[in-house]
Amino acid sequence: MSQAFSVRVHEADDDEEQHLKGEFYDTEGRISTNVGMQSLEDHNREIQRTIEAFRSASHTLSVRSLGSEGNSKSQVPNLQSVFDSLQITSQEGKADDRMSTADNGDGPKSVAAMAKALAAQRGEEYVHDLLKGEFYDDGGRITTNAGMQSEEDHEREIQRTIQMVRSATHALSVRSQGSEQRSMSRMQSLRAVFSSREDKEEEAKVPLDDLFDENDVPVTMTRTKTVTSLDSEGLSSALAAELLKKFGRNELPEKKKPKWLIFLEQLYQPMPLMIWAAIIIEAAIESWPDMGILLGIQFMNASLSYYETTKAGDAVAALKASLKPLAYVKRDGKFLSMDAALLVPGDLVLLGAGGAIPADCVVKDSQIDVDQAALTGESLPVTFFKGDSVKMGSTVVRGEVEATVEATGANTFFGRTAALLTGGDEVSNLQKLLMRIMIILVVLSMALCGIAFGYLLSRGETVRESLSFTVVLLVASIPIAIEIVCTTTLALGSRELAKDGAIVSRLAAIEDMAGMSILCSDKTGTLTLNKMMIQEETPIYVEGETQYTALRFAAMASKWNEPARDALDTLVHGAADLKSLADVQQIDYMPFDPTIKRTEGTIRLPSGETFKVSKGAPHIIMGLLDQTAQASVIEQCEKDVEGLGERGIRSLAVAKTKGSADGPWELIGLLTFLDPPRPDTKDTIDRARDFGVEVKMITGDHLLIAKETARQLGMGTHIENAGKLPKLGEDRKAPANLMDFFSYVEETSGFAQVFPEHKFLIVEVLRRGGYKTGMTGDGVNDAPALQRADVGVAVQGATDAARAAADIVLTKPGLSTIVTAIIVARTVFGRMTSFITYRIAATLQLLIFFFIAVLTMYPRDFQPESALEEWPAFFHMPVMMLMLITLLNDGTLISIGYDNVVPNTTPDKWNLKVLFTIAGVLGGVALLSSLLMLWVALNSHNPAGIWAKAGLAGLTYGQITSMVYLKVSISDFLTLFSSRSGGGFFWTNKPSGILLVAAGIACSLSTIMANAWPESRPDGVPTIGLARVAPKELSLYVWIYCLLCWFIQDAAKVGAYALLKRNNIFGINDVVAMKKADPSTAV
Repeated sequence: MSQAFSVRVHEADDDEEQHLKGEFYDTEGRISTNVGMQSLEDHNREIQRTIEAFRSASHTLSVRSLGSEGNSKSQVPNLQSVFDSLQITSQEGKADDRMSTADNGDGPKSVAAMAKALAAQRGEEYVHDLLKGEFYDDGGRITTNAGMQSEEDHEREIQRTIQMVRSATHALSVRSQGSEQRSMSRMQSLRAVFSSREDKEEEAKVPLDDLFDENDVPVTMTRTKTVTSLDSEGLSSALAAELLKKFGRNELPEKKKPKWLIFLEQLYQPMPLMIWAAIIIEAAIESWPDMGILLGIQFMNASLSYYETTKAGDAVAALKASLKPLAYVKRDGKFLSMDAALLVPGDLVLLGAGGAIPADCVVKDSQIDVDQAALTGESLPVTFFKGDSVKMGSTVVRGEVEATVEATGANTFFGRTAALLTGGDEVSNLQKLLMRIMIILVVLSMALCGIAFGYLLSRGETVRESLSFTVVLLVASIPIAIEIVCTTTLALGSRELAKDGAIVSRLAAIEDMAGMSILCSDKTGTLTLNKMMIQEETPIYVEGETQYTALRFAAMASKWNEPARDALDTLVHGAADLKSLADVQQIDYMPFDPTIKRTEGTIRLPSGETFKVSKGAPHIIMGLLDQTAQASVIEQCEKDVEGLGERGIRSLAVAKTKGSADGPWELIGLLTFLDPPRPDTKDTIDRARDFGVEVKMITGDHLLIAKETARQLGMGTHIENAGKLPKLGEDRKAPANLMDFFSYVEETSGFAQVFPEHKFLIVEVLRRGGYKTGMTGDGVNDAPALQRADVGVAVQGATDAARAAADIVLTKPGLSTIVTAIIVARTVFGRMTSFITYRIAATLQLLIFFFIAVLTMYPRDFQPESALEEWPAFFHMPVMMLMLITLLNDGTLISIGYDNVVPNTTPDKWNLKVLFTIAGVLGGVALLSSLLMLWVALNSHNPAGIWAKAGLAGLTYGQITSMVYLKVSISDFLTLFSSRSGGGFFWTNKPSGILLVAAGIACSLSTIMANAWPESRPDGVPTIGLARVAPKELSLYVWIYCLLCWFIQDAAKVGAYALLKRNNIFGINDVVAMKKADPSTAV
């Protein structure tokens, strides 16, 4: 509640202004931010100043509130006497300078004395509530530990001081008025505000303008028990709605782009900008049909890209919404379950075992044990008592209490931590790659089109005709949909991952995960079960006893018929056969005590035999034995404990008396327990290695425990503690000599006893060393490392702060989901590689084909004398045909997101030189075959030509146009099937059914268009359908020719791959492989 209130003294006299000076207040009377950095003496002095200031402020307010000249004149002296009696004196010479409790008979001189005076009027219980808490002792003095709190707890206590003093002084001053007239209504209002402990259910309308700063919440309808106190009895829905407007939703702030802006962005990306330039040129030369076609292309691409982008974002948002936590809140006098995002400061919530703490809260009563590992890294639960503050992101492990919400959303502890993570969006590797490819292709296209434009002008063509052809060719050749298809492919991959329990919050992280070569994994809860379990290894020291009997004896040393009292009892009760103890009687029990460190039970069996059993730390239990008679047993036990300790295994000793309850103690055995690895973890790590990913253990647990876990999982025992790792500099950045530690970090199997900054530095040094690095985490303190990693993975049960920083959020426990995600990511990477290879090849084929055709083949030179119309001076196709090629190709390519791909067994990486080489081979064969067919068709009227020798009649120019259109279209689709199979022949990798159907539809449409095109002259180019004139089977000849060329094209691709790999040209064989830590190396 510290944000909701501040007090400003209006029209105070000079003395009151002096009370508000000093480092404890700012210039306007608010508490300054450095209150937690004082000495104890200064602190107590300032507390006195606080009381003085607020007494003065409340005095001023109460006097001004009388409103009656006649009554107030007579009452002011009485008021003055009341406040004079509240003067707080300090006794000089006392070292701690605490407030004196002396009373010289003139009136109360301290908080305690004030409390006595107040108790006479309000009752002892009210005053006790007013002064309770660790901030005061029983006498109402400020305790000596007030200056040794955290800044946040300190601030909370200061607020409590302010509220209490204000409440006490106002209650005294108002009740001392004795006025029955106009001051009565004002007094009731003040009591409604300041007497927050009264048992009232009604709400009071109180004008608070003089009490609140202009920046504070404008409360006019306020619940008396919540606004002025952290001891809430619940809010009304109306007040909660008002507070929600002030404080906002209880969730981390998330930047969201409006959908209209997303659509607009699709219109001013680099590729759309080029189309806009082409549209402007077409409009300038008044080529309206071409301009209309280009506009249609522009908005169709933008709409498709918008649809895929928003669909991916909506899917991620829906999946993340399913992870929203719930809270049990008291509203309108009733407890109900609601979205934790709707909590506001002042809400009364119920915190119970197993539940997450939904906001920063103050415990109202009783006590609870809270697991704060996600916040502080502490492995053991922390007990919180009445008045303590528990933080959002932690989990209740034992107990049930009511608590008052004190901070929500970005104002909570981990909300402020998450705010430190905000920054500019980093451009992903995929975006950089696509940009490089587009720049190369655009520069090449502009260069060749520029040359063609100049050449046409030099041959006498008009500027308008030359420019129209050049612009359309440029638009057709650039990869407009390259980002759309990649986004679609990634979005489809994210949905596939979601089915396996991995929610992707950043699509480009899928591409990063495909190249990941090191995964830094937390131990507890990820590699292990996060649950202590009895191990099979059980040293026994009494003949005839077994693990089964040792567990029974251990259970007898506890209250086995009652709920487990601690973690060890829970462990034993879960493993022992408790049903067999139904007839066993426990006649005496000694619970665990920190001074004796063991439990003991006196047992009577059905047979009448009586004995004692005890369980506890081995060295304590061994102390019960006869040191001389059982020296050998003690020696063996010590060796066993030492050996287990070296492996990080904990042990619990069990002993019983022999013969009777007063007989000698004998050591039954040692129960060993450990947080064991998950059943599937070892297999998962082996699978990760099969895919070239090394898993490093990064844990805050003890070194010996980390080594034992690594040994069981086959991760090697070269585990180091964090002592040798570097530390962040004073500027909280990585040290300049960070890379000096690279070899050390690279060669280890993992690290133990690490802090969050170590995780960050481990990730940073591996990234700088050239590894794509993944990092798992679950806590607020893991957030910086998760954000810094190439792939940050928030494991199941992670805090909102960790989820916000992570790229992937797991909804299933363990590592198996991560390995599945690696396989899916590499499948997606393979699909994108196929598409990008094809897109480069298609661009080269179309662009270079027309460039060479324009420069070398002149249709008029081949025109027969019998031609009914003049052939063009240079070869080109109608704009509509070029756009159809582009649209059908891009539409088909979206289906590549569903294609079958065999994932690589090594981390993927982009190699642009190899991509352009293979694409050049594929595109080169296709364009050469297209040039050959164009030349044969143009030369079809030559009696000595190939066409005439085949017995075929000469072709019209309209037929030639349709033939080339069909050839380029079919070659493009077939090139896709060659590019998707990598270094193998196209038949080695079966395409998906969706891809086959999409390609089949596109090829069919292209064939139909080529055959049925009406006789016309679009853009001045004679065109007619192949089926409209003889030979009507001409499209069949084109198909056969395309298939033959496809086999040649595919063989050339396989040969190119073989040549590159045999000579490791362009580093095609180089992969980033993890240097395995030597498992035999011990530390």
